[in-house]
Amino acid sequence: MQNFALMGCGRIAQRYAQILAEKQVQGASIVAVCDIKKERAKKLGEKYHLPWYTDAHKMMSEMKDLVNIIAILTESGLHARHTTEMAQYGKHIVVEKPMALKLEDADSMIYICDQAKIKLFVVKQNRLNYPVIKMREALDAERFGKIVMGTVRVRWCRPQAYYDQDTWRGTWAMDGGVFANQASHHVDLLEWMLGDPVSVYAKSRTALVDIEVEDTGVAIITFASGAIGIVEATNATRPKDLEGSISILGEKGSVEIGGFAVNEMKVWNFETPVAGDEEALTRYKTNPPDVYGFGHLSYLEHVVNCIEQGSPSLVDGLEGRKSLELINAIYESIETGREVKLRFQPKHCKLGDVNDG
Repeated sequence: MQNFALMGCGRIAQRYAQILAEKQVQGASIVAVCDIKKERAKKLGEKYHLPWYTDAHKMMSEMKDLVNIIAILTESGLHARHTTEMAQYGKHIVVEKPMALKLEDADSMIYICDQAKIKLFVVKQNRLNYPVIKMREALDAERFGKIVMGTVRVRWCRPQAYYDQDTWRGTWAMDGGVFANQASHHVDLLEWMLGDPVSVYAKSRTALVDIEVEDTGVAIITFASGAIGIVEATNATRPKDLEGSISILGEKGSVEIGGFAVNEMKVWNFETPVAGDEEALTRYKTNPPDVYGFGHLSYLEHVVNCIEQGSPSLVDGLEGRKSLELINAIYESIETGREVKLRFQPKHCKLGDVNDG
């Protein structure tokens, strides 16, 4: 049995706790939760009849022998620090997106976990959505031929009330804007499909809310293959979420996955049909209950399987770092007003900067 302890009892922790407490993942359970805000830890712990803590070190001192995996579900700007603090206990670590805000912090997380001989899993659950898996299979089978363009769209609604829930939301130091937070999964998907990016040019604005960071932006990415990628991201859709989607266009075929959590196959067109094409549009029509989609369940199953079978992770620290570098480059471009070449060292990117605001 792989037992999880949760560090952070905010919005996303509710999903983890539900999945694990209800035994939805075979061979996994939840044994403790922690949050520095007593009311949050107490509420989540009592809901699922779990020990709850306001100090992660106390949790681990008391529960160390029971815990196999620590899930870091705290503010984005604290992921690196909390991963470093928890690595000393020799437990595998699952960290929510983005793995960090600064590239140097991501590098430190990777190094520390390697030194501790523990696995670091970066949560990119949308890679395990069934339509996304189907798209990736078509890509691996070279059914698209030469890739022309890939586009991701995040058209979600985050009103002022969302940012007012916590003081860290919408700040450079702890959160970042729509690119770093909501669209980070979609940037990851685009890069996973199209390969290595070589440059990016981006623009952004804060359209409808009072926050430090952007709620709306567009990025144009050039990939090593010559393909062009477009990231359209906004939290200023009103009055509710509209879509989270990805499209891949190639010389021999086109695929579009829509829904509001990259969950619904909308277009599946290929020049040369193969067995199974006829059901691609009918099998993947179910909308998930929220923007988290169904992927967390599959991802946690993947984590358990990797640990028990010793198999490689779909998104380890090095893989998770790739999209973080691209996101840092997006912000670098926004600040400088210029196209940014990858690989690069951030100089003007404000992510993780406690002095801005």
